[in-house]
This record gives sequence, C-alpha cells and structure tokens, in this order.
Amino acid sequence: MQQAHRPGNLKQSNKTHKSKHRSKRGIAAAVKGKVNLKEYVRRNRHELKRDERRHQAKQIRKNKRDDVLAKKRALGGTRNPPFLVCVVPLNRQLDVQSALAILKTCSEGAIVTQVQSGILHLGLPNFKQRFSFIAPEIENDFALLDALKIVDTVLFVCSALEPIDDWGEKALALAMAQGMPTPVVVAMDIEGVNPKKRTSEKQNVQKLVSKWLPEEKVMQLDKSSDGLNLLRRIGNQKRNVIHHREKRPYMLAEEVEYVPDEDGQSGTLKLTGYLRGMPLNVNGLVHISGLGDFQMSRIDGHDDPHPINTAKETKTNSMDSETVKVTILQTADPAKQETLVSENIPDPMDAEQTWPTEEEIEEANKQTKKRVKKVPKGWSDYQAAWIVESDAEDEDGSEVSEGPENEDDFMSCEESNSEQDDEEINDFESVTESVIGPTDEKYDETIDAHEEHEMLKKLAAAREDQQFPDEVDTPHDLPARERFNRYRGLESFRTSSWDPKENLPADYARIFQFENYDRTRKRVFKELEDSLENMYGVYITIHVRNVRQDLWKVFNSANPNTPLSVFGLLPHENKMSVMNVVLKRTGVSEEPIQSKERLIFQVGYRRFIVNPIFSQHTNGSKHKYERFFQPASTCVATFYAPIQFSPSSVLCFKEKKNTNLQLVASGVLLSCNPDRLIVKRIILSGHPYKVHTKSAVIRFMFFSREDVLYFKPCKLRTKYGRTGHIKEPLGTHGHMKCVFDGQLKSQDTVLLNLYKRMFPKWNYENCIVTDRDCKASDMME
Repeated sequence: MQQAHRPGNLKQSNKTHKSKHRSKRGIAAAVKGKVNLKEYVRRNRHELKRDERRHQAKQIRKNKRDDVLAKKRALGGTRNPPFLVCVVPLNRQLDVQSALAILKTCSEGAIVTQVQSGILHLGLPNFKQRFSFIAPEIENDFALLDALKIVDTVLFVCSALEPIDDWGEKALALAMAQGMPTPVVVAMDIEGVNPKKRTSEKQNVQKLVSKWLPEEKVMQLDKSSDGLNLLRRIGNQKRNVIHHREKRPYMLAEEVEYVPDEDGQSGTLKLTGYLRGMPLNVNGLVHISGLGDFQMSRIDGHDDPHPINTAKETKTNSMDSETVKVTILQTADPAKQETLVSENIPDPMDAEQTWPTEEEIEEANKQTKKRVKKVPKGWSDYQAAWIVESDAEDEDGSEVSEGPENEDDFMSCEESNSEQDDEEINDFESVTESVIGPTDEKYDETIDAHEEHEMLKKLAAAREDQQFPDEVDTPHDLPARERFNRYRGLESFRTSSWDPKENLPADYARIFQFENYDRTRKRVFKELEDSLENMYGVYITIHVRNVRQDLWKVFNSANPNTPLSVFGLLPHENKMSVMNVVLKRTGVSEEPIQSKERLIFQVGYRRFIVNPIFSQHTNGSKHKYERFFQPASTCVATFYAPIQFSPSSVLCFKEKKNTNLQLVASGVLLSCNPDRLIVKRIILSGHPYKVHTKSAVIRFMFFSREDVLYFKPCKLRTKYGRTGHIKEPLGTHGHMKCVFDGQLKSQDTVLLNLYKRMFPKWNYENCIVTDRDCKASDMME
C-alpha cells in the first residue's frame, strides 16, 4: 500500500486572509457549538488626561465658590433681607442697650430705624449691608428660644467687670441644645480697666467663653471702631445651617395688627415682616409660637421699608404708610386649602365582622388538625406557636376532659381599663410659681414637706429599679394569674414575633400614620424645593384668620412688645400621631424622671405639654420599657403629638414649684411611627429548695398550684445562665419541679420573664407663654 505523506518541519504554511469579515461557516467552525453568555456591553470609560483633570478640578472649585457666594449674598444685601441678630447678655445685670448704642453710632452714614415692636434696623451704605437687632427679655427662657429659632446670628455680650452668671450659662446651654445660630462673643468695659490689666482681663473672659464655644474669639466693644469691626464680622462670617428651619418658611413679625370680626369671637391677625427660608403657600397652614396653628386668607407684598439708599427715603417709607405700594401676592383657594382637622374620626363599625358562611366553616373544619394545644385565653396563633405541643387526645381518640379547676387557666392579653396593676406609674403634676428667694424667717414656708416625701419615695424606687431591674414580688393575697393577666411569655425577646396591630387602644383610632415615613418626608422636601414661586426676602403681610379674640388678649397682655415668630407648616404637620424622640440627660439635675410624668417638650418650632413613656434606644423590633429616665443616660420618649418631619431638635423641660423651668434633657426627633413596640418586662423570681442533677424544686415564685399550671408553658432562666421549664407542680403551696439544661447552684435564682406592650396616654396640651409661666390652653377646637 502507498504510504501517506507526512509534512516535515519545512512544510510551507501560508498566512490567513486579513479580511475583517468572517462567513457564517467560519464563525460556526470557530465556535464549535459553544453558547456564549449574554454579553455585558458598556461604553469604554474615557480616561482623562492631565490637562483635562486639571480643568475638571477647576470647574468643581468654581461651582463650590459660587454656591458659597450665593449663600452669603442672600443675606444682608440691598435686595435681600437684613442680617437678623439676637443680642443676649451673659449676665442678668448687663444692659444690652449700651452695646446697641455703640453700634448705632459706629458709622457716620449709618441709617438707623426702630419699629414699634422693638426691632432695631441698621443700614450701612458703605458696606452695602443691613442688620436687624432684637433683644429678648431676660429670665424668659421661651422668649429666648423663640428668638434663636429665626435669627441668623446670636451676639453674646459679656462684661470684663461682671463674669458669666447662671443666667448666661443657661442661655448658652439653651442655644446649644436647640441649635446654635452663628455665634459672636463681645466683651465690654475693657477700657475701664487699668491698661496694664486689660490683656489679662480679656484672656479671663476668653477662658470662660471657651468652655462653651472653644472656636470663638472674643471681640472688644467699647468704641465706634469696635462696633464697625463687629458689624464687618457679622456680615462676612460663615453661617451655621439649622436644618429644621431651612426646610420651612419662617418670618419674624415686625408689625402686628389684630382686626376683630363682626361676631366678636374671632378675628384676623396681620403679621408683617421679611420672609425667610423656603417658599410660603397661602393654602397651607402657619404656626405662630405661643398661639397655635392657623389658616391664611391672603398674602400681601410691600415695598422694602428699610432701604439703604438715603436717609430721606428711609424716613418716608417708615412714616408715611399710605405711599407704600401694596400688591396681593396670593389669595387662598377654599378648595385647595388645608384643613385644621388634626384628629381622625374613628368609625364605631370599623371593627365589625360578618358571620362566616357554611362553606367557609366546612373548609375550616377540613383544615383543622386533630392535635390540640392548651393556648392561654386571648392568645393568637403566632403567640402560641412556640409553646410545646401536648397530646390533647388519648390513643383511643377520646379527648381529655378539663375539670373545673382548669377553666380559669387562661390568660387574657387584651388592654383593659382595670386599675388593678399596682405597677402602673402614677402621674405627678407640679405647678411653676414665681416667688422671691426664701429668707431665714420664711424658709419653712417655701418648703413643701409632702413634695419632698414624694421625691424621697421616687428616689428610692429609682434606686431599687436600677439595682434590681424589672423584678417584682408575687402577691400573697391575689392569684398571680389574675395579677398578671395582661402579660405574656416570649421564647426570645429579640426574635419572637409580635404583631404591632394587635390589641390597640381606642386612641389609636384618632391618629394618622404614614405607610413609609422616610419616603413621605423625602417627597415633601423635594416638592418644596421644586416650587416655582420663591418669595425669599420679600417684605410681606400674612393675613391669619379665625384667631380667637380671648386667646389673643391673653397673649398680647402678657407679651406686649415681644416679636412673634411664624413658621409655615409642611403638608400633614398638623395631624396627630405617635412621636418618638431620642433624649439625653443634660446633667443639670441628678433627679430621676419617671415615665408618664408631666414634662414640657419643644420639638422644632412647636412647644407642648405631654406625659411621655420611655424606652431603650436599640435597633431591634421590640424596645424595652423604662420605668425611670435615669441620670447620664439616653432613651426614647414616646407620646401623642402633631406630625413633624425630621431633622428637628428636641428640648425637654421640667416644671419646678419654687424655681423656673429646668432643662433636663435634649435630643433629636427620631420618627412619627405608631408601630414602635414598647414592651414592659416584669421578672418573677424563685429560689431552689431541692437540687438534683438537672431538676430542682423551686419555691417562692408562686403560692398556689393553679398559678404553677397557668404559667407552665413559659420559659425559665437563672441568673447564672441556665435555662429550663416547669415540669409539674408539687403540693398546693406553689412549689414546682423544674428541669434545666444543667445542674443548678444553691445560690442561684430562677427567673420568669413576662411582657406587656405599653402605650402612651392621650394628654397633649398646647403650651402658651404668659408672664414667664407655661399654661395649657385647649387649641384643638
């Protein structure tokens, strides 16, 4: 046979054709039947060259610089609202009018006007800037807070001769807790000190201020040149952003006029001033500090009454009001206007259920299992899922009959109105009175012996709760199954399920709830930013309608010259819901605060009185109820209040009988979520009587055989880490045989945890500032 040719190493191999096109046959031959995955197609990223990167960085810097300049030019300019400055003395004996007198005469061309409400307007043509100064009343905490809500800069005035007293420290603490505007600190009376000691005196003032404002440099204010330097610093320094007010429209009312209606019951309140913040919608609602929420009828626009062109024009615009041009900017539409309804009207037939049909009953009987559990009364399926199943039928199919002694072995978890729970915390009410400091002769008259006795009892209860948290004693005269009939056991506090919609109180039918609070908040803020009509810096008049005449008389008589602060409400911010705020103790007082105690809260722009309940600030789905808000701790306070979108600062005050209001805690708004599970825990304790290998006889936890059978499904644990369960009762005096995962020690303590969900009480009251007191008035009508 002819042998096949085999090419050698010198075999010639021709190059393939260099065509980019391949035939289908060639592609199929190259693939060889393989199937490729879906290709991820993306555009090749263009890598910037060195010059392009340098140009990009230059553009980013330019955009940031333009944003900063735009924010600076938005304040104090000729076409923008003036810089709003709050003058706060750090010593109650210091007169701030002397500091304002220096600022008035610091420049020859300064244009100075003062309105009837006490606001001082100062215009400097050489700076092309305008300033407005307000001085709240000393010793009035709420007047200071209302002023700090809306100002751009806070000017702290101290003296080299008089150091910072307790009022100055309190003012600094309130400003920092609420949200500090841009601070400026000046020292006066330095020129009156010996020239050799001026430097040391100024350094002493700097040391005192550095405890609160470590980055602020103290300026001197004794001469006209010092005042000019101060105004230059106020107009050019970087602004602190306060988020809870930047997301809303707000205004300081410079002129206030009340026009009563024909019925004599209500009237229209006209508030005039510079609008700041976000755009204001006439169909929305406004909140007036100290008065409440109201609707608007219209918004009028005016010419700027404080220009800095010439002094003649300023006097003409401020004195001759008839020549001022008034234009109607917005008029309320009744069809689009938001209502003042803050509570939901519950439907009494909402909980009605229809009787199931015969088909549904037959279908349910088919799906019913023959294995039955002993489920406590009122428990649902998911609550009893962790209970170990027991044979409810004998082998011959006959059911085990329950004797009369077992008929009461059921637990009800429904929230009832019974007052048998002696662990429920009583509410304490106290009233703030303005009295003169006690003297030696009248010292006993200023002391309330009953109040001190109650305080001693509360301190003892708080100390006991801190040492033995949640431990309670089983009563001897009352069965435990009746005493703790509203509590339930859980296999695990962290992982066991708990339906947030189960056994809700009747007050939950009156509130509103978001499907998703965070998503609604982002949508509302986005719609507000995209609003086309922006009236920032316009001098306007807001016509607030349906203001009660008796309420206005009380407010105006107590605060005749106090400027009003007005905030525009976002959608849904007048609806009632369950508010959760995170609080931290301030360290001013070591006194424990009890849950459901009467406290004054200021959340953002709103101030009210509630009785909150406290819980731990944790990440789980369930949060442990706290009986006391201990000093140097952080917790979450829950109460009924109108909805408010975060971020918002929170201040918590406590009323004192013989002193002023005391700031006991501060924090931030967490959410408005009624589904937050606040669970109260109680611990029943028992002691080993006889210990075997893994079983033990426990006593002193219960005192009857029926109670042992009632709590038999619940899980036990010990302080040394053992877990177990009740096996059977022994005798009739509450002894029981228990089985554990290991041998007990004789000094160990057996614990049984029971849980109950807690709800706040509906006790919301609006807070009105009248004559340095906080009084409640029904504003929900």
